[in-house]
This record gives sequence, C-alpha cells and structure tokens, in this order.
Amino acid sequence: MLTPFQQEQQQQFNERDRQRVEAVLLGDQEAFTDLVNDHQRAVYNLTYRMLGDASEAEDAAQETFIRAYHHLASFDSFRSFKTWLLSIASHYCIDLIRKRRLSWLALDDLLPGQLLAVHDSPDVEDQLIKHESIESVQQLLARLKPDERAIIILRYWNDLSYEEIAETLNTNVGVIKSRLFRARQGLAARMRIHELGLQYAM
Repeated sequence: MLTPFQQEQQQQFNERDRQRVEAVLLGDQEAFTDLVNDHQRAVYNLTYRMLGDASEAEDAAQETFIRAYHHLASFDSFRSFKTWLLSIASHYCIDLIRKRRLSWLALDDLLPGQLLAVHDSPDVEDQLIKHESIESVQQLLARLKPDERAIIILRYWNDLSYEEIAETLNTNVGVIKSRLFRARQGLAARMRIHELGLQYAM
C-alpha cells in the first residue's frame, strides 16, 4: 500500500503524463519521446518477464509504444498512463505466447503433495528475491499460463495494486485476488520442488 507521500508523487506523475499526452495530440512529438523515456523500463521489464527473450521483449516493447501512439486519442485521461501502457503490453505478450501453441502447467494441475509443500516454504516474495540473481525465476514463470504469468509480473515487478492489475487485464479485483493467491501457491510449490531437484512432467 502506498504511503501518502507516494500517493501524492504518483498523482504528480499521472498529471505530468496527461499533460504530455495532450501535447502529443496537439502535435508535440518530443512529448511522446518523453513518455517513452519515462516508461520504457517498466514496459520492457514486463515484456521480458512475459516472453523470456531479450530480443522478443525489445520488439514487444517497441510494438507497445507504436500501438499506444496510434491509439493515443482513445486514452482515458482518468486512467494512469502507465497502467494503460502495461495493459497494451500485457495483452500483446499474452497473444504472442498463445500463438506459440505450447502447453503450460495450469495451477489446477499441481498435485496435492506439491501444494502442501507451500506451507513449509518462505513467502513467495522472499523466494522471488532470492532467485532474482539466477534464471530459475524466469523458468518458473515460463511454466505458468500467460494470464497467470501476467498477474505475478504486474504485482511483483511492476508493483501494481490489485485495482491497477484488474484494470490492466480488464477484469475485476476479486478475480485478480483469487488468481494471485493461487499463483503464489503455485510458484511457491514449484520453487520448493525446484530446490529439491525435482522436475515437473510436461
């Protein structure tokens, strides 16, 4: 939860973004460059975590900004521009992943014994930080279905609130909380089994 100072700071960022969007719509191309510079890291962070490949992530980030530029007139100024961008990036990546026609291990596919391992594991946030320096987190994320992957990434790497994630993925807060709870369980179980040197069957 944001502190009052952080909330005020976020409001200032949102207002600055709105002013730049208005400037772009009036023909100021440099204002869009400023928007890209401010948000490209967050967008790339999302696309890389979603796709797991630096080159694909760069292309996806570029496509996100191209789509944002072409649809800028439809941007709702009452929304966060960052959330709007991440929504474009999330849906684009989800579509790309689904087109690969790969099979993922759904959270429902976890065996009861694997889910029980969660209770002996540290919080998933601590585990994510612990594994951040190695590629195992990316491998674990890649095993999640695209929409489940997006929720985890938006929550733990982009620091979005439940409300912002729901807005980004066009759903409601209750659905996000439920899916995030299950995704946390699934990741914790996978991390536990990963540490034990076990592997999931494809």
